[in-house]
This record gives sequence, structure tokens and C-alpha cells, in this order.
Amino acid sequence: MTSKTVRYTKGEIGRARVIEDFLPAPDDLVLRDDNVKVTLSLSRRSVDFFKRAAKARRVPYQRMIRALVDQYAEKQGKKG
Repeated sequence: MTSKTVRYTKGEIGRARVIEDFLPAPDDLVLRDDNVKVTLSLSRRSVDFFKRAAKARRVPYQRMIRALVDQYAEKQGKKG
């Protein structure tokens, strides 16, 4: 593996242009669903699976379970 050394020089960096701010506001980035808290008993095997999968992806395992249930409900809702 070779590492290139970056060499900075003094002086101007050339022509620069200002671009319009195209990023959304932070509040627009947060998707808020109407969540309802429930108590659900799952098998140890299922919970362990989701914990392992979530850890590998660095997300909360509850979020993965919620996404699975949401996708299932969405697909089933289209059938009815």
C-alpha cells in the first residue's frame, strides 16, 4: 500500500463558484411515523438473529424488526 503525500502550496486555489444551498433542513431529514408501543413475545432465536444482523449493520435491532413488520403490512395491504 502506497501513501501519497499531499503538498499544499500558498496562493489562490483558482476560480471558485458559490452554489445554491440544496440540502434539506434537518427537520426534513427526520421521518416521523405515527408509532404505537406494543409488547410482543418473540422467540429467543429470532431476537438473537436480529441482534446479530443489527450489530453488523450498526443499527438498533428494534428498528430492523419494525422495518420488517412495516414492509409486510405494506405488501399485505396492497393485496386486500
